Amino acid sequence: MVEVTLWGSLGAIAGGKSKVEIEAKDIRELFRKLAEQYPGFEPYIDRGIAVAIDGVIYRDTWSKELPQGAEIFLLPRLAGG
Repeated sequence: MVEVTLWGSLGAIAGGKSKVEIEAKDIRELFRKLAEQYPGFEPYIDRGIAVAIDGVIYRDTWSKELPQGAEIFLLPRLAGG
């Protein structure tokens, strides 16, 4: 089980929660379980969500393991220029 902080608009998708606990071993499983519990996540996952693990940002690295006790943040992809 990992605790995940939802940044920005992602919290609204989870019913206004800023943190959720999910049983997941890697980023792929985390995204799959989030989409199962909160279907509104799917379009955000398709567009791209950055995952910060202990301050390091991962994009498109879905096999990255989620260590127990790590600080995990999900950040929606920013648009604009």
